[in-house]
Amino acid sequence: MKIGIIGSGAMGSGIAQVAAQCGHQVVLIDTSQPALDKSRARLSSILARLVEKGKMDDAGRTAIENRISYEQEHARLAHCGMVIEAIVERLDIKKQVFQSVEQHVADDCILATNTSSLSVAAIAAACAKSERVVGIHFFNPAPLMPLVEIVPCVQTSPDVLKQSRALVDGWKKVTVVAKDTPGFIVNRVARPFYGEALRIYEEGFADFATIDHAMKALGGFRMGPFELMDFIGNDVNYAVTESVFESFYYDPRYKPSFTQKRHAEAGWLGRKTGRGYYNYAEGAEHPAPGTEDSELLENILWRILVMLINEAADALYLNIASKEDIDLAMTKGVNYPKGLLAWADEKGIAHCVETLDRLYDEYREDRYRCSPLLRRMAQKGERFYA
Repeated sequence: MKIGIIGSGAMGSGIAQVAAQCGHQVVLIDTSQPALDKSRARLSSILARLVEKGKMDDAGRTAIENRISYEQEHARLAHCGMVIEAIVERLDIKKQVFQSVEQHVADDCILATNTSSLSVAAIAAACAKSERVVGIHFFNPAPLMPLVEIVPCVQTSPDVLKQSRALVDGWKKVTVVAKDTPGFIVNRVARPFYGEALRIYEEGFADFATIDHAMKALGGFRMGPFELMDFIGNDVNYAVTESVFESFYYDPRYKPSFTQKRHAEAGWLGRKTGRGYYNYAEGAEHPAPGTEDSELLENILWRILVMLINEAADALYLNIASKEDIDLAMTKGVNYPKGLLAWADEKGIAHCVETLDRLYDEYREDRYRCSPLLRRMAQKGERFYA
């Protein structure tokens, strides 16, 4: 099957690389020739490094490069069996692109969007054959990150869902199926990792380094929330939080932080600008945790963790995905040390409910409301896994 990719940025180029490495002919589309040239050079550099490391020979490198053609016109997608859009996160532009692409492809061509937070149903509505549209959400960098969220919308036909998942499974990716709701699984469930860490900082309980230290040293997370926000980019992370907040009708659980907003407004975006929550200038030292108080560190970890568990439980309660897919998404998509629902079993469902109720009683804010599923399970003495 020939695969079309629209958008030659880091994500589109990465998806093109994945498909080409799996033997597909790929058409990479971008209206900007300089962007296409940059994408071609980037891929050449990546493949050269793989050859240097002995993970690929020169013949394999040449074969992959020859499978990708770089084009500017949607008409070049005519013989593709699937087209994946990976452009800017703007609904109006995506709808225009899908309308254009549909004029050039066959009736049985699957049209997929790599959106991370927009409504797949709204994108599909722009197409005459909306049943062929599905969300296929890769994580950056696409060649390295194993998780892909497959997101059918209300219009998606069962056959398109089946074909799409089978194809991406064949690319040696780990796929999970998520309901077409804001943030899908990962970007929804992960919000408290950032939001509650920012809240703890704003309340003056601990500084950035101490909060990060608690999550890594005690929780086993590879990066603390402030390190991760600096890695992602405060502008990008804030935009996703704001999008999820608005899409959920301003549910206070997803309320953005003024701290992050001010960092973004100041241009302190993180690693890419040399300054974020930490200073990344040459010679700058990473600050040490402000304290090694074990009780404080435990409280920081548990407060953030219980909010993550609550979000995962609510996603299951609202049928966003299966419990297995929720835990798989968080371990494979954002490298959490454990599945959150399995972690809830380990900590005790009743303990989760007690903590959330204590936080709600203290703050009287709806962000701390306990998921009905957790409360029911605690009452019945149930676990997520046997």
